[in-house]
Amino acid sequence: MASQVNPPRGMRDFLPAEKARRQRILSVIMESYRSHGFDEIETPVMEDSSRLNAGLGGDNEKLAFGVLKRGLTRDELQAAEQPLDLVDLGLRFDLTVPLARFYATHRAELPNVFRSIQIAPVWRAERPQKGRYRQFVQCDIDIIGEPGIQAEAELLVASLATVDALGLADATIRVNDRRLLIGMLAGFGFAPEHHDGVLITIDKLDKLGPEGVIAELAERGVDPDAVGAFQAFLTRPQTREFLPFGERAIRRALPDGADASVIADLVAIGEAVAAARGEEFAPLVFDPFLVRGMGYYTGPIFELAHPSVPYSLGGGGRYDGMIGRFLGSEVPATGFSLGFERLVDLVELPTASGGAAVALVHDADAPLAALLTLQSALVARGDRARLVRRAKNTKLQLENLAEQGFTSFAFLGADAPSELDALELRPLD
Repeated sequence: MASQVNPPRGMRDFLPAEKARRQRILSVIMESYRSHGFDEIETPVMEDSSRLNAGLGGDNEKLAFGVLKRGLTRDELQAAEQPLDLVDLGLRFDLTVPLARFYATHRAELPNVFRSIQIAPVWRAERPQKGRYRQFVQCDIDIIGEPGIQAEAELLVASLATVDALGLADATIRVNDRRLLIGMLAGFGFAPEHHDGVLITIDKLDKLGPEGVIAELAERGVDPDAVGAFQAFLTRPQTREFLPFGERAIRRALPDGADASVIADLVAIGEAVAAARGEEFAPLVFDPFLVRGMGYYTGPIFELAHPSVPYSLGGGGRYDGMIGRFLGSEVPATGFSLGFERLVDLVELPTASGGAAVALVHDADAPLAALLTLQSALVARGDRARLVRRAKNTKLQLENLAEQGFTSFAFLGADAPSELDALELRPLD
C-alpha cells in the first residue's frame, strides 16, 4: 500500500499560482504598513516554553505545540506529572508574545516609540476544519512606548488604508474599551473574581445570542441579581436610529455612569481617524459587548468587519501590562493584526505591475548558450523569463503558461538568436 503523501492535518501546500497570489497580497500589506512608518522585524519560530505558558496568551496557550527536551531518559518521562514538564521550547502561537520578548531583549537598541511589523506563520494545535488551520500567517503592526491615543489612531488609520489597498470597500472596525467592560460588570454587581469568566461568556454573544449568554451566566453560579441587571440591559428596547461614531452613540450604548474619560478617548480616536481619511465620520462602530478573547488587553480593543462575511477579518487592542512581565517595569503597547488567511479568501488583486513574463519555448536542439543569453537579457531589462522545453501538445502548453501568469512567448529552435533585438515575441492570450 502506498504511504500517505499529504501534509500534516491542518497544514497546507501551495502550488505556484496560489503562492504567487498570496505573496502579492502580502506585498500590498507590507507596502501599506511600511508607508505608515512601521519597520519589519523577525523573531524565532520557537520561544521558551515557560514564556509561552506564562499566562500571557489566554486560551491559545492550551494550543501551543511543545518541543520535547533533548536526551530525556525513560525515568524522566515516567516521572513527569504533566506534559509541560517534558518540554523546554514551543512553537509560537501568536506574534504578540514574541514581540514582547523581542522588545525586552533589544529595548536599548530601539527608539523610544517603536513601530513594528511582523508578518509570519504561527502554529496552534487546533482541531482542523474549514477556515481553521494548524499553521497560518498573521500580519501584525504594533506601537510600543506610546501611552496615549495617538497609538490607537495610527494603528486604525494604517489598518483601514491597508484594507482599502486590498480593494475591500465598506470595511468597518468595531470598537470598545476593556475599562468600560469592567466598569459595566461592576455596575451590574458582578464580583471582581467573576469578571474574567463573565467576559468569556459575553464574548459568545454573537454565537449564543442574548438568551444563550444569560443561560450560561446563570450556570456559572454568579450573583443572580447581577445576571438579572445585565439581562435587563442586554434586552432593553433600543431605537434603530443610525448614530455615527461619537459621544452620543457611545453613551446611548452604555449604562449610566460609564467612565467619561474613556469615552472622551474613544471619541478623540474616531475624530482623528475621520480627519486622516478626509471623511466626516470614521468607519468605526461602537460595540459595548466587544470583548476580544485575550485577557491581556487593558484599554481600547478593535475588530475589523466586512459586510460580505459574518466573521471578523482582524483585530487588536492595547496591552500595557505584557512587556512589563519581562522587564519588571511597565511599557505601554498596542497592536492590530489582520487575519491573512481570511483576507486571502476575499481579496482579488490585479496582476502585479512591472515587466512582462516571457516564456522561451525551445526545441531540444536550441543552443543552450543562446537561450541563457536571451534569458539574461530579458531579466536585465526587468522581465521575468523562463526556459520551457516545447511539448508535443503546444496549444495546451501555451494555455498552461498563460494560466501561470506568462504574458508572451517565443518559439526557439536550432537557429535561436542570441540578440534580444532579434527575438520574436508573441502575446499569450
